[in-house]
Amino acid sequence: MNWHIQEGMGIYLSTPKTEKFSEDGENGRLRYGLSSMQGWRATMEDAHAAYPDLDGTTSFFGVYDGHGGKVVAKFCAKYLHQQVLKHEAYASGDISTSVQKAFFRMDEMMRGQRGWRELAILGDKINKFTGMIEGLIWSPRSGDANDHVDNWAFEEGPHSDFSGPTSGSTACVAVIRNNQLLVANAGDSRCVISRKGQAYNLSRDHKPELEAERERILKAGGFIHAGRVNGSLNLARAIGDMEFKQNKFLPAEKQIVTASPDINIVELCDDDDFIVLACDGIWDCMSSQQLVDFVHEQLNSESKLSTVCERVLDRCLAPSTAGGEGCDNMTMILVQFNKPGESKASTESSSPSELAGVDPKSEETESKQ
Repeated sequence: MNWHIQEGMGIYLSTPKTEKFSEDGENGRLRYGLSSMQGWRATMEDAHAAYPDLDGTTSFFGVYDGHGGKVVAKFCAKYLHQQVLKHEAYASGDISTSVQKAFFRMDEMMRGQRGWRELAILGDKINKFTGMIEGLIWSPRSGDANDHVDNWAFEEGPHSDFSGPTSGSTACVAVIRNNQLLVANAGDSRCVISRKGQAYNLSRDHKPELEAERERILKAGGFIHAGRVNGSLNLARAIGDMEFKQNKFLPAEKQIVTASPDINIVELCDDDDFIVLACDGIWDCMSSQQLVDFVHEQLNSESKLSTVCERVLDRCLAPSTAGGEGCDNMTMILVQFNKPGESKASTESSSPSELAGVDPKSEETESKQ
């Protein structure tokens, strides 16, 4: 087998997998490029979603960094944007509420028989000969299953009491409608905007030692050891990770680990160059400003955005697994806005200092709740 275990670092390959999945797209409002790479890790646990036309006026981008397995990240990539669209708040223009509910909805949908079945399929635990999910003899009645694609009601079956996956995923999502950008984040994937070449973090990395996170963890009956929740998880917020969400007396947002996203809304203006969504495999290697500088440099000579993303991944990839940094799965989405027109009035709408109360010099941003 072509891998080796490094003390405390998990399983690494003996040579990195540098093949990339890349994609480009555009519409009248923006263009985007993305790329993802497995790297030194034995498995690829990142997933992503890019829907420039979520509906007629809205674009959706998401980066999902899985841990303990790939299934929760894949589940989010498949369903989270759909749930944003389906919530009644979305129809009334309240994107913020629909996005927040969609994060919590992922945990609800992954429970029970239907959730177990969907995760089993996404985990590829399917017997190649019979087409059956391994360990699953029972199959659901196929009566009206197709009429209600989103009916995740209680489904009878051997895994009806499934409390959800022990693996989990970060979620960092950007929704763009007209001149408004909404960023929702749970975990340590990050969204950064370049405004006149200056990097501003639009999300905050949810590490256990942050005061608000620490307080919630301890109140819910958890502890922090060596920077990890209950000594195991180095994130304070994530989708999945059901073992940290078992307190029957607390709502979802107050559990040891919560899927609750920080939500940040920014008015876009002519000074805005692009946004980057990326998992921590990239931020471990470059600061927000370093990445923004690198992207600007690349854009001078390269117009294909996915190629710019690929160069970032190559630049971050470590030459060996000795240090740990640059050895993670990597995913990056780069979104460039078509300038909202010649109206200079919009540039007055939010000065850089108002950008989510974010200090451009600070890597640890404290976005307003």
